[in-house]
Amino acid sequence: MSDAVTALRAFNRFHTRFAGALDAHYIGSGLSLVEARLLYEIVNRASPVAAELGSALALDAGYASRLIKGFETRGWVARARGKDARQRPITLTDAGRAAFAGLDRSTRTHVEASIAHLGVTDRAALIGALETVEAMLGGSGALAWSLRTFEPGDMGMIAARQSILYHDHWGWGTRLEVLEGGVTTNFLRDFKSGREQCWVAQRGGRMIGAIFCVDSGDNAAQLRLLHVEPEARGLGIGEALVRTCIDFAHDAGYARIWLWTHAVLLSARRIYRGCGFTIVATEMHDEFGKPELGETWELSFAKAPPPDDRRGSRPKPAPSRRANVVDSGSKARALL
Repeated sequence: MSDAVTALRAFNRFHTRFAGALDAHYIGSGLSLVEARLLYEIVNRASPVAAELGSALALDAGYASRLIKGFETRGWVARARGKDARQRPITLTDAGRAAFAGLDRSTRTHVEASIAHLGVTDRAALIGALETVEAMLGGSGALAWSLRTFEPGDMGMIAARQSILYHDHWGWGTRLEVLEGGVTTNFLRDFKSGREQCWVAQRGGRMIGAIFCVDSGDNAAQLRLLHVEPEARGLGIGEALVRTCIDFAHDAGYARIWLWTHAVLLSARRIYRGCGFTIVATEMHDEFGKPELGETWELSFAKAPPPDDRRGSRPKPAPSRRANVVDSGSKARALL
């Protein structure tokens, strides 16, 4: 905890300088940083009242009213009638819009100059890092995310993040990391276009989740390596990844899709159950360094014809999760 506090305080000191928070005037505008921020809120809200603005910026009511009065004196805002001084709607005048437009141009120019040295990849990394910081510190802004199929470099990142997350939360060690490395390596080496896929959830260019659909034989698809970053949970990403995987397996003609997970992974299990999977087998194991209850879940597709036999056939039982060889003849479990 102390390391995180020290790092955050150091960043705050850096950003105070970077943003010019201690300057007498914001980017040479003649406005303080608080006045510039208040003007931004007035522009981006529909006829706000003083109390609303003060609450949004955590300003003392009297202080907010004085700042707004200053904008009135400059001719930037007008106030309509209301129940009292704090309930009078505030609207921007033409002079106020012109003032804000100039301030906005200056701000954009300043920021663009600050990141001009960054290339496309570094700018994407910056966006992801900033959105991650906001999410981790409880920011309430809308954090848009999207799904895409895998790209070069994704496999190593997926294996690394899963290894770190499972170690941090459950103490699963290097044997899990070996398994994950084998899954991602085999996926690339033996990739079957149209029958297999990996999807990545991203926000601001940063990976915040992933899932695999692979061919496990016997006309069965296997859902593998689902994960969602902690700061991105609660946004519906896990369910979206699982449903995308299910839809792909169905459209590819598989008779069923199955997965192997653990009883301790409660959030993932809720998603699987909600998407129609049911438990078909359980077994205790200690492959990750301590006893865990493993669970095999399955979802069958009605009337799904095998891709190489359009006459159809009776689906066989779910394949053993020890069926895929990782290396040296060792048997791999089909991890979540």
